[in-house]
Amino acid sequence: MVFYLIGLGLGDEKDITLRGLEAVKKCSKIYLEQYTSILLCGTANLEELYGKPVMIADRDMVETGIDAILKEAAKTDIAMLIVGDPFGATTHSDLMIRARDLGVEVKVVHNASIMNAVGACGLQLYRFGQTVSICFFTDTWRPDSFYDRIKENRDQGLHTLCLLDIRVKEPDMEAMVRGKTLYEPPRYMSVNTCIEQLLEVEANRKGGVYSSQTKTVGVARIGTDSQCILSGTMEELLTADFGAPLHSFIIPGEMHPMEEEMLDFFHPKELPQIVRKKPVDDEDRL
Repeated sequence: MVFYLIGLGLGDEKDITLRGLEAVKKCSKIYLEQYTSILLCGTANLEELYGKPVMIADRDMVETGIDAILKEAAKTDIAMLIVGDPFGATTHSDLMIRARDLGVEVKVVHNASIMNAVGACGLQLYRFGQTVSICFFTDTWRPDSFYDRIKENRDQGLHTLCLLDIRVKEPDMEAMVRGKTLYEPPRYMSVNTCIEQLLEVEANRKGGVYSSQTKTVGVARIGTDSQCILSGTMEELLTADFGAPLHSFIIPGEMHPMEEEMLDFFHPKELPQIVRKKPVDDEDRL
């Protein structure tokens, strides 16, 4: 029996590969991991295509309840569907290790992820350095370790892909104090919030790693018909409307003339007019 890790790609139910679809058809149970990313369609779309029910695997299930699923996979084929590619997040490497520790066979079906689809912005993939994650700031937690990674990349002339935070089924701490189990509404970081936080960290660290005039690229819903790619300075993109999630952000390093030409293509003359119709916030929701 097999535990399948199946990449779904970046868009909707149609992005699964033929190999992935064949594997799903074999499985008696299908889980959709919704902790590390989200698919831009509903679960019902998947169920209609597969002809089978799809169960949501949230953070608790992936981190603490996965052993029960893996033990079941020793008796019957089970699929874990993953947005993007199965190895786009370290969480899924952990699933493979735990499965093999239990003697469960694992098969992986790959797909597109933001790690390679970001090439759509015109920057060459082999010129990217370390990828960083930008987490939502809170009143008491404002992590800035990404700043050092961006500096290392820029010192070497390399581009930096910034993966923006998503918060799904996060516990409401105030409710927990009152003895209630409630969850906060889903939140997906926008390019705008990312830029605000990056500039705040630069103002505090004063390392000159980037500034409001640094040329950057914001992308949203890459791999879908509604994908949005805009290049411009941080100041310009701070008020640009990228629309619905998911968003990512790129800080280019040294650029080849062809890369510069591509970024010019994604810098529309009307960019200053492409502004948000509401104040920038950090709760862009599906």
